[in-house]
Amino acid sequence: MSAHLPTAATHIALQPLAAEVTAMSAGRLGASTGALIALIGVIIGGLALARPTGRFGGGTGAIVASTAGLIALALGGLVAATADGGLGTGNGLGGAYVAMLVGLISLALGGVTLARSRRTV
Repeated sequence: MSAHLPTAATHIALQPLAAEVTAMSAGRLGASTGALIALIGVIIGGLALARPTGRFGGGTGAIVASTAGLIALALGGLVAATADGGLGTGNGLGGAYVAMLVGLISLALGGVTLARSRRTV
């Protein structure tokens, strides 16, 4: 009867392992890259929206912010779709959610900036 019951050693061996805190997995790297690109897009989109005649004003800032937002959404979606475990397992799922959220904000800023630049021209 005990042959069918798992032992404590096999039960521990079957538990999923979380990544170490200092380890950089592919998911963490992809999510971090996506979040950084999205943050750059938000900054450029905000500058273009606040100062339409500045360096990033007009269509240039809008295109950069929109492109950065799309790249961040794609990277975040890829990491979220390929994640093995849940949040806190070290696969980058939390960072993927952050990258998608900030990427969406960057995309929205780019769209608003582009619409405003077309109205003023």
